[in-house]
Amino acid sequence: MRYLLSMLLLVPLCAQPPQEHPQGPPHEGGMHHEAQNLKILKPDQLMPAMRAFTVALGVKCDYCHVQGNFASDENHHKVVARGMLEMAHNINSRFPDGKMHVTCYTCHRGATEPATEPPAPAQ
Repeated sequence: MRYLLSMLLLVPLCAQPPQEHPQGPPHEGGMHHEAQNLKILKPDQLMPAMRAFTVALGVKCDYCHVQGNFASDENHHKVVARGMLEMAHNINSRFPDGKMHVTCYTCHRGATEPATEPPAPAQ
């Protein structure tokens, strides 16, 4: 699990133009289709990042993606996820040791909404 989370932000997250012929997420039958509308992740980063999202947020693909159209930006969660990737990269780039200190899991801990305060003490 730590490996998947590490893969999410270990790679440079520079804005990328849409890729023309990379392999994308699987569809029915285990086949892949071409990834489209990539703006941050590179094709080889795509699936490790998506797997890390499922763990970090406890969601499935359709939480961020429009079913049947992975390239669509119509689902607001996908747009928010891009912003979160940029935020985490920005935070990590400020550490002089070059290590990754912040991932999606840092805040989300398996939930779609990150906790903003600790849980109430058990009584």
